[in-house]
Amino acid sequence: MRKQILIPVSLPAWAHDPLLNLKRKLIPSAPVMKNIEGERYVEWSFLTKEMPNGPGKAMDFGCENGFIGLIAAEKGFHVLAVDLEHQSFCFEHPNMEFRQGDFLEMPLREGYFDLILNCSSVEHVGLVGRYGIKAERTHGDVETLQRFAQILKPEGLVLMTAPCGRDALLAPWCRVYGEQRLPTLLAPFSVEKERYWQKDERNRWIEVDRKQALNFQTRHDPDNPHGCSYALGGFVLRKTARSRHSS
Repeated sequence: MRKQILIPVSLPAWAHDPLLNLKRKLIPSAPVMKNIEGERYVEWSFLTKEMPNGPGKAMDFGCENGFIGLIAAEKGFHVLAVDLEHQSFCFEHPNMEFRQGDFLEMPLREGYFDLILNCSSVEHVGLVGRYGIKAERTHGDVETLQRFAQILKPEGLVLMTAPCGRDALLAPWCRVYGEQRLPTLLAPFSVEKERYWQKDERNRWIEVDRKQALNFQTRHDPDNPHGCSYALGGFVLRKTARSRHSS
């Protein structure tokens, strides 16, 4: 077996850049592996921008660290933060309370909330193996949006983000919404605004159109949810008379 011997060679400053450029042309860099790193920055900025001012009643669904619910509380809403798992917030706010439990089994008043916030949480509902989910619910995500419509006031808003791309189930991590399942998911509402993002060749989030996002080829990493790859969608949804009828 041959061994490589590396001998350092000093180059004059004027020759360094031209030779480096030549090397890059002759030996292209390995392609960057796209993942979902940084997705929360895109989602949080979208949800914050679209969030109206209070007062009113808001729910932060799948609240996790409570960041988005805290923004709503600062905007004057009284916020009910809901999560299947126990959460210990690093803050306390007089306009925010936490309730642990299964949202689909939780007693909540119909027509009560002005605003529901969902930062990429609905795609996990009913998928066993993550976030303490122990009972499979094939259509748990669709049922969740239908329940959103029930507990919202007339003309109430849902602000949400979700994984998008070619329809896929990246078990046990999440669902990815494409041309087939996305319309079914959003059916109880009128879509007032939608924005989409995907990673470019440098693994940076860039805004794209709906067709590009829903045609994004997802990648499933069964060992690491953050190693998966998909596009993102951001949605402003309004409860309408049709919503009330369908719920």
